[in-house]
Amino acid sequence: MQLPVMPPLKPMLAKAQAQVPEQPAGADPEWLYEPKWDGFRCLVFRDGDEVLLGSRNLKPLDRYFPEVLAAVRAELPPRVVLDAELVVPRERDGRTRLDWDSLSQRIHPAASRIAMLAEQTPAQVIAFDCLALGDDDLTARPLADRRKVLESVFAGGGPGAAVHLSVATTDAGTARGWFRTFEGAGLDGVVAKRLAGPYRPDARDMIKVKHHRTADCVVVGYRRHKSIDGIGSLLLGLYDGDRMHMVGGASAFPAAERKALLERLQPYRVGDDVTAQGEKNRWNAREDNSFVPLRPELVVEVEYDQMEGDRLRHAGRVLRWRTDKDPADCGYEQLEVPASYDLSDVLAR
Repeated sequence: MQLPVMPPLKPMLAKAQAQVPEQPAGADPEWLYEPKWDGFRCLVFRDGDEVLLGSRNLKPLDRYFPEVLAAVRAELPPRVVLDAELVVPRERDGRTRLDWDSLSQRIHPAASRIAMLAEQTPAQVIAFDCLALGDDDLTARPLADRRKVLESVFAGGGPGAAVHLSVATTDAGTARGWFRTFEGAGLDGVVAKRLAGPYRPDARDMIKVKHHRTADCVVVGYRRHKSIDGIGSLLLGLYDGDRMHMVGGASAFPAAERKALLERLQPYRVGDDVTAQGEKNRWNAREDNSFVPLRPELVVEVEYDQMEGDRLRHAGRVLRWRTDKDPADCGYEQLEVPASYDLSDVLAR
């Protein structure tokens, strides 16, 4: 592989902000807004038949997505480097949305399972930047120029493609509308990029705006920290009728709080020697998944971004302990449900 921009390469990153940044009044637009796609960040390198899919942590993703390699060869120019997102769309209840669980299950050591999942849950590529085309290194050029080149790459695209061009706009009101509606298709916010900015690998030069919600959850267990005498994470649950469902965890605590929490939780243990096994971590099959179960008597208010099915999409953040809250009142009905939106409507834009 001989390209003007070569792997390994870290992608440009984003820093969090509470609101979509506004365009300057009475001046040319400063920002380009895009949906925040919820998948695996991926740098796509193609030089003829050679294709490499680079992850954010520089580990190659090629072997896990053979169908994406074939799509890149079939649909993209012979020599190109794109910044993109790998996603898995799934149709459920008559609409299509991004499915994080199906995507994460694609990382598997067995070649036979990789081949099976490539057919059952094929991934697609959403491209939002072009770093090189032919012999031209575009990284020093402003985003406005790179976007024009990226659009030219997709000029001949059509229905049935597996590599897509991300929608983008310079209108802040449109971006705020995307933030409200596109979550129903499985997206998780909006990204703002400076139109005059070059591509800066591993630099937080973009802005991301994500959803933030709260829920009251029951503390159903904990895992011990690997290196200090304290908790590693709290395990959280919600009631569905009379049945308790484990919905995720919260693990962001200072060291002193981890030690204090371990002491605080001891009176609520089901038994001194009782442990339970949680779900296997698909990223590390050898990881210890045991946890200490607790009587469902403690409630915490947790900040989270979105749900994936009946679980928290990402780890929650504990805001406060709710001693005034009855655990039986911590059910799914308190959660905000995003409006239904079909992924095909997002891609059609």
